[in-house]
Amino acid sequence: MKSMTSTFSFLPWRRAAIGLTFMGMLAGCAGPSVQEYALERPELDLRQYFNGPLTAHGLFTDRSGKVVKRFTVHMTGKWNGDEGVLDEHFVYSDGSTQQRIWHLKYLGDGRYSGNADDVVGQAQGQTAGNAFRWNYVLALPVNGKVWNVSMDDWMYLMDGRTMLNRAAMSKFGVHLGDVTLSFIKD
Repeated sequence: MKSMTSTFSFLPWRRAAIGLTFMGMLAGCAGPSVQEYALERPELDLRQYFNGPLTAHGLFTDRSGKVVKRFTVHMTGKWNGDEGVLDEHFVYSDGSTQQRIWHLKYLGDGRYSGNADDVVGQAQGQTAGNAFRWNYVLALPVNGKVWNVSMDDWMYLMDGRTMLNRAAMSKFGVHLGDVTLSFIKD
């Protein structure tokens, strides 16, 4: 029969192993930096791309990968110097509609800030090369309640007309699903 002393001597080792495993999992969640795309071309300038009419087609998938909602977005961007407005009109597959108006500001060095009525606080973003990373909290209506969900939004300019977008949605660090879009500049 094992003594109590030998049983407890393994506990610190197990705690350390569990702690290292957890830290490794967190490090794996960190993801890439927008600066890793600095040499990718074509170079993305949001003031140029989001200027004029655009159309996007997208879908929301839950954390299992199931498509929950499909949508089309008709939008128009207008810039006056370093300040821009992006007026988005969503039409969902269930027939519902939504409008979001972004007020954007270019801060220099590829950095942007923005706000919209359903965005909590200020959105912050950075471009490098062909990529744009945009982080914000979205007030999302869900079954009669409003959930504040974190959006980790990545956009990649493919050519002069096409941009792909994928945003990971989470709450309290738990992944809820993804939004995927394809923008076409009209």
